[in-house]
Amino acid sequence: MEWRGLILFGLHLRERLGDLAKLTWRAVDLGSSEIAFTTRKTGRRIVLPLVQPLSDYLSRLPASDNPDAFIFPNSASAKRTSDLSHQFRKILVDAGLVEPRTRESTGKGHSAAREPSEISFHSLRHSAVTMLKASGLSDFVAREIVGHETTAISRHYTHLSTDDLRNAMQRLPDVTDP
Repeated sequence: MEWRGLILFGLHLRERLGDLAKLTWRAVDLGSSEIAFTTRKTGRRIVLPLVQPLSDYLSRLPASDNPDAFIFPNSASAKRTSDLSHQFRKILVDAGLVEPRTRESTGKGHSAAREPSEISFHSLRHSAVTMLKASGLSDFVAREIVGHETTAISRHYTHLSTDDLRNAMQRLPDVTDP
């Protein structure tokens, strides 16, 4: 159940796994339908609308009288975010979306960086930015929602398909129509 929630939150809030795992009920304001927290990477205060799928998920969780209780207590107890990343990788392997990692030597030693996976929890941030922009949202608004400081970073996270471009171009007026 927690991974379902983490994935929903990752896609809708566009935040990093470590930040989501440590979310507490204090961050949630059901009255104003907002969620507010500070990211660990940038220290930026984020306040976002609590969209319906997230509200629905939260309403199904057991209530807590402690505002400092974690929304995802099992994930919050992980010693490192990398442990959660490995768990997510196993979910992707089980779903047939990525190949299992082998323990075979690459001959590069422990200090060499491993090849990054094409799909990871962080991919949800890329998907979210792409979906925001494909829906017609301006780059400025998409950057505000995701917390990107520059257009260059936002562009790196955007992966529009030919269909996205086609849909955008079809919204242009037909100048040949009398």
